[in-house]
Amino acid sequence: MTDSSVAAMQAAASDTPVRKRIWDLPTRVFHWTLSVAVIGLIATGLGGVMEWHFRLGYTVLALLLFRLLWGFVGGRWSRFASFFYGPGSVVAYLRGRAHPDHVIGHTPLGALSVFAVLTVLAVQVGTGLMADDEISAAGPLTRFVSSDVVSLATGWHEGPGKTIVIALVSLHVLAVLFYVLVKRHRLVRPMVSGDKLVAPAHSQTAPSRDDTASRGLALVLFAACAGAAWWISSLRV
Repeated sequence: MTDSSVAAMQAAASDTPVRKRIWDLPTRVFHWTLSVAVIGLIATGLGGVMEWHFRLGYTVLALLLFRLLWGFVGGRWSRFASFFYGPGSVVAYLRGRAHPDHVIGHTPLGALSVFAVLTVLAVQVGTGLMADDEISAAGPLTRFVSSDVVSLATGWHEGPGKTIVIALVSLHVLAVLFYVLVKRHRLVRPMVSGDKLVAPAHSQTAPSRDDTASRGLALVLFAACAGAAWWISSLRV
């Protein structure tokens, strides 16, 4: 084999993407479970199926509590610290000067989307716990707050809050379709398998921890969050 052949093989090898575990199993389960639960919330809310609306609301509450905790102790790329970008990073990304980390985990725009969705859902669930339609559906926390707070919570939950949730969910789906169909970025497959192909230049990047111990910790944390959501649901009279 000639030196030129060896050099050509090395060059080809250096261009071969490297498979890395980016999304740990708890993050993937959270993502898809939250997606189904939110769609169910919208459907039951619009359809007036309130008992299931409440059940799904408590499910989303447990999931949000878990994601809050997992954002500090989960796999590397699931931690908030890995995708908490400043304005400068967002501007640089929009101008095509993305940092290498921006193409591994959440992009700056993706991070903004994540924080926006989590915040809006938290507000929507929180107001739902204090809302009262004065017919048959009253949140479990209505008796602990004033009538003015109940009125404000109900107005937001049934009005702007519902509209914003539907808009954000729709925008999120459209953004994913744009990146997949137009920019040819593989976004769905990594969130199913957990693995992502990264450029050889990032081959030394540490993957997310996704072993038995971390998954066990996730189960314990979610059990605690589910217990908290169940306790709150038990306050409903």
